[in-house]
Amino acid sequence: MFRIAFQFIRYDIAKSVGALAGIIISVFLIGQQAGVFIFLTDAMRSIVDNNKGYIWVTDETTTNANQLSQLDVRKGYEISTLPGVERAYPVVIAGAGAKFANGTTSGFSLIGSEPPAFVGGPWRLYTAKPEDMVPEGALITDFYDAKAQGGLKPGDYFEINGKKVYNAGLTRGARSFGGGLLAFTTIERARYLANVPTNKVSFYLVKPKAGVPEAQVIQQINRSINGVRAWNADDLSQTTVKTVLATNGIAASFGSLIGFAIISGLVIIGLTLYSAAIDRIKDYGTLKAIGATNGYVSRLILTQALLFALVGFVIGRLLVEGFRIGIAQSGTLFYFPIWFEYTLFIITLVISLGGCVFAIRRINSLEPATVFRG
Repeated sequence: MFRIAFQFIRYDIAKSVGALAGIIISVFLIGQQAGVFIFLTDAMRSIVDNNKGYIWVTDETTTNANQLSQLDVRKGYEISTLPGVERAYPVVIAGAGAKFANGTTSGFSLIGSEPPAFVGGPWRLYTAKPEDMVPEGALITDFYDAKAQGGLKPGDYFEINGKKVYNAGLTRGARSFGGGLLAFTTIERARYLANVPTNKVSFYLVKPKAGVPEAQVIQQINRSINGVRAWNADDLSQTTVKTVLATNGIAASFGSLIGFAIISGLVIIGLTLYSAAIDRIKDYGTLKAIGATNGYVSRLILTQALLFALVGFVIGRLLVEGFRIGIAQSGTLFYFPIWFEYTLFIITLVISLGGCVFAIRRINSLEPATVFRG
């Protein structure tokens, strides 16, 4: 069956290449759009996913970790007095404007955490250590943001809100969603640079005492302290993504593009295989005339479509991988989960096998005697 199917494919190289191109384009577009979508959703929950292992305590109205209302530090004192709490770590996130030596300007999201533990940041450290943030004016920035920061290098001085600071080292791939570039420093310096009152924080990361279930501490906080909400980190991560997707058109935009890629692939391969079937109608008629059943002919066309799917998937997936590696150079980092690989392959099969339906219906309706008519 595969040998005969391959011979049919070789019969008209131009149409075979067209069918294969349709699959490759569909696989690439689906992988490309899905990859960028994964990057964006990872950025949405980045701050939470990089601070798991703690209970998150935010303002009671918060459902998006990228949009936090300030809390009074007295809430932290109340949290610390609860019997199941070992310690509550304050974290400040604040926006600030930066100006670099060459005149370039940029926005920053400053993340300030308490020494010496620095719970809450930094993460993805590259050329820096957390303690590098301790000296006066020290900030840690990201490797991939150097171009947007006027070519900033470790040791270079610049200004934040008119105050002199310097780049103490680099992270690599620390990302946020909608909050500008990330910079890490101590909590007091973040307050000073961004003009945040000393009695305000953005959230607390709470460590339960040994042996105390996290769910019990979450319940204690939510029941005992007004104006705050305690979260399991995974729950806040998922809620953040759902909130962001529900309040903008990102999901609809990427979903429509992926849907278009699937539909266009079905149309291209469908028309190509149908046209190829018409061109070879005498060959199919001859097969039926010598005893081939509709089932056999259907399997023959499906086998051709399967070969297109296998080759198209491999080539398309390699192109997607090249795209992923290429945009990673600018800091757009993403990785496909294993379930996506299987899903993409199944979609490829659906596109290819689904596209040959019209060709199968046309050939099945063919009367063998037609091949002997002039």
